Amino acid sequence: MGIIAISANTSWYLYNFRMNTIIALVKQGYKVIAIAPKDEYSNKLSELGCEFIHIDIDQGGTNPVRDLKTLFYFQCIYRKYNIDVVLNFTPKNNIYSTLAAKFNGTKAINNIAGLGILFINESITSKIARFLYKISQSKASKLFFQNEDDRKLFLDKKITTTVETDRLPGSGVDLSRFVVSPSSDDGTVRFLLIARMLYDKGISQYVEAARVIKTKHGNNVELCLLGFLDVNNPSAVSKQDMQSWVDEGIVNYLGTSDNVEQEIAKVDCMVLPSYYREGVPKSLLEAGAMGKPIVTTDNVGCRETVDDGVNGFLCEPRSSASLIEKLELIINMTHQERLSMGEKSRIKIESEFDERIVINKYLAAIQECLSKN
Repeated sequence: MGIIAISANTSWYLYNFRMNTIIALVKQGYKVIAIAPKDEYSNKLSELGCEFIHIDIDQGGTNPVRDLKTLFYFQCIYRKYNIDVVLNFTPKNNIYSTLAAKFNGTKAINNIAGLGILFINESITSKIARFLYKISQSKASKLFFQNEDDRKLFLDKKITTTVETDRLPGSGVDLSRFVVSPSSDDGTVRFLLIARMLYDKGISQYVEAARVIKTKHGNNVELCLLGFLDVNNPSAVSKQDMQSWVDEGIVNYLGTSDNVEQEIAKVDCMVLPSYYREGVPKSLLEAGAMGKPIVTTDNVGCRETVDDGVNGFLCEPRSSASLIEKLELIINMTHQERLSMGEKSRIKIESEFDERIVINKYLAAIQECLSKN
């Protein structure tokens, strides 16, 4: 059938975002190799039926020597295992795995899942990253984008001109796992933000909104945060900042979870005031599938999840005032009105973001690559 590799900058990512893709590939009869740095999720990947190979990736670093080592490691893996096709996820994998694949005759299918600060920031690092994208992505066999804005940007900037491109509905969502779960009507309106704790995700705006809303509504509202804290990123929220907000009594920090559906089930509304250049945020898709209204920004990747005023509300990026206004709309609804808005989220996710759409597109792209060998 062929040997298919799947690579990302953490085993956590592959397990949490691409588990069902791996399962589908194994069921199709492919030999599947997962390539990522070893962490506590690596053994879980092996349990899915694939072989796991560790690779060193300095995902947040800018050391060229380390990155060249990563390129060399990818080359060694592709040469040793005679891999036919690699599915790349996350930025450095898209770049270095693709270059290594080209050197070894391996076909690369890349997923451009949001571009972060790459096209916002004019730092030397961002300029180098853009250059690396330009020289690497032309070597891929296919590029999948999670939103039309990013696809258009790559074409307009001539980062890719000859490679076939297509759009995916984000990472998709497993509709059998994330099912409608109405919140309880106990007099408290609960909001939740799930993301890596980066200021670019709108954390400052969320905290400021929480401060204003808690002052006005007291214990009748609850604003929670869930996700990795103090990550290796210049925009990272520190543990000290988070603790100060918790001590102030304006937000609850829930840590991290492998069962986010349990936390989503408890809340009335999912919030993500991001001005980061997103793909399509997985947390919003999962919340929508569970029948939750969504408040997010009119921003690349985020706006795709909301029909404004139908299954949620769009606010202005970087605006606490706009976010407060939209959260107040949710607070002032009756419980039944919130549930009805959430039902429309489920309908939208079912029709546009079913994970099976994503998996089937990958299976078709792999078949196309193999047919050209």
